[in-house]
Amino acid sequence: MAGIPASSGQAAQALALVESLQSRLVQGLEKLGGRKFQCLEWLRDEGLHGGGCRFGMEDSEMLGRASVNVSQVHYDDAPDRKLGSASAISSIVHPANPQAPSVHIHFSWTEQKGGAGYWRMMADLNPSIPNDENRERFLAALKAAAPDQFAEAVEQGERYFYIPALGRHRGVAHFYLENFNRGDFSADLQLARGVAEAAIDAYLQLLKEAEREKFQPSEEERAAQLAYHTLYFFQVLTLDRGTTTGLMVHSQNDIGILGSLPAAIDKNLLASWQSRMPEPQDRLLDKLLSALPNLGICTIDDAVKKKLAEAVRAHYRQFPEALDLQASGNTTPPTVDNHK
Repeated sequence: MAGIPASSGQAAQALALVESLQSRLVQGLEKLGGRKFQCLEWLRDEGLHGGGCRFGMEDSEMLGRASVNVSQVHYDDAPDRKLGSASAISSIVHPANPQAPSVHIHFSWTEQKGGAGYWRMMADLNPSIPNDENRERFLAALKAAAPDQFAEAVEQGERYFYIPALGRHRGVAHFYLENFNRGDFSADLQLARGVAEAAIDAYLQLLKEAEREKFQPSEEERAAQLAYHTLYFFQVLTLDRGTTTGLMVHSQNDIGILGSLPAAIDKNLLASWQSRMPEPQDRLLDKLLSALPNLGICTIDDAVKKKLAEAVRAHYRQFPEALDLQASGNTTPPTVDNHK
């Protein structure tokens, strides 16, 4: 844990969980990819309010771009803040092989002052080239881990990852539970562990199988991957509530928060979607386009991520009502206001 941990016992258990999940995923990816991840620590207010550790990988022959971030922020010393603490793992892998799917896994416990809180559980499979068998296997693993919650989680996930402007989803398999709290913290903690471990293990197996056959991707497969990565970029920066919240609350971990972005996108394809967006989100996309290099195919490096983060903050400061256009499951959780 980077920085001073939260004093809450529930937050301590949540932190232990997300750190164990981080180790499970990182060790599995290292075994498959043959390269060690490096931990990049960041501190919230010089560690006074916590921080995090992000294991990252870029330009790997197999893994392409990967980010596995664990964080805990808290306000134990700030009685005027509603938020007690937030403990989370947020991870994304974008393999180099177009036949290998990307994955997004996020699990977090958000706790108010006084102990009330909720879980956010997300796992979604994001292939550039869809594979029905992979989709069914990934969903089957999640259903086995949460049989009673599975139908609701899929329903919320289908709603959350839908992109209205494009009339399609990001990803093909979605599990999402928002504002989840059955009144038994220990039971919910175990549910989160089971679902997250199932998602990690299922994905590692799919990734392993995709890499067994070495081949040279065709131009069509590379083009499909670039187009899908562009769509992923679009959804994250124009609809994803968690990403927006993280950027709006502080600017001390912009690189980590935008670790989910793929390595490269097609700027011309991205620009072609602007006319489909509602006001004022069309202006958000204009700001994002301005933050990108003046190229057709743009590399999303750390310098570009900083510009994109500033573009998002500038937009929602100008149009705070546009936060209502962000994606949600069955409920909209307290986000930015939660942290005040």
